[in-house]
Amino acid sequence: MRAFLAIAALALAAGAAAQSEQATFTYKSISTETALKAAQAALKRCRDSGFQVAVAVVDRSGNAMVLLRDRYAGPHTSDTATGKAWTAVNFRTSTASLAEQTQPGRPASGIRNLPRVVAIGGGMIIEGGGQLVGGIGVSGAPGPDKDEVCANAGIAAIEDLLEF
Repeated sequence: MRAFLAIAALALAAGAAAQSEQATFTYKSISTETALKAAQAALKRCRDSGFQVAVAVVDRSGNAMVLLRDRYAGPHTSDTATGKAWTAVNFRTSTASLAEQTQPGRPASGIRNLPRVVAIGGGMIIEGGGQLVGGIGVSGAPGPDKDEVCANAGIAAIEDLLEF
């Protein structure tokens, strides 16, 4: 009986130690400077293509970090770009992919009705070292596929900074 109690006490102690190790965690998130660099690169790509857009970058939790809007971009583009970046981060996928998965009649179509969700191409997750570190959204190009090209240019501009 004593041996059983001793083993049980050791098991409880080991479990408590394991729990204390998991009481906190660390994660990586995109820095403000890196977010700005991504937004500027995405904006430049769209400008070079003749598009007036807004670009938003959010951290891994979906909090806005950077918003750039070209002077002739429509008034809706700021909110839409931010919504695309937020949606990509929160659903851990590109908004083009989410748009496809949530078409009317599909099992996940109700996702489009959730607050803040923007299921239109142009929102991308930003990863570094195999971890989600942020998201980028672009709005205002003539089509979500072109928004996505600009968002990808923003990500490409910071890829070397995110490999850790």
